Amino acid sequence: MDIESPVLGKVEIDDDKLIEFPHGLPGFEDCKRFALVHDEAAGAELFMLQSADVPDLMFAVAGPESLGVNYEFSLSDEEVADLMLDKPEDAAVAVILRKEDGAPSSPESTGMRANFMAPLVINVAARRGLQKIINKLGCDVTLRSMG
Repeated sequence: MDIESPVLGKVEIDDDKLIEFPHGLPGFEDCKRFALVHDEAAGAELFMLQSADVPDLMFAVAGPESLGVNYEFSLSDEEVADLMLDKPEDAAVAVILRKEDGAPSSPESTGMRANFMAPLVINVAARRGLQKIINKLGCDVTLRSMG
């Protein structure tokens, strides 16, 4: 399958590399098939979650560990079933990143912001994913220095 990405140009994705999000993502429920693509110039820690259903839709994502964060949260039985997750080691977690558009003199405008309250969980074996909405901080968070 070829996808014409507005950021990466023409991207060829094998159908068996697509990740199915059975319920879509909040706000994008009709987008159910995505591919993780990598821009070599962006480094090994930043990926793009490219929609195969709406080529103009793409999210920058990163593993929380690449941002110096380790956190744990629980999945419900329904979420485990949706993911078809048999083994915890098959689960990968990523967070969606967004560029801040604050005032030029504002600290928020200095880079990217990660959404830790709605991580993506992907069963890498079954190629199924979901976005876990954490309504209250009920997970363990550890920050480590990147320096």
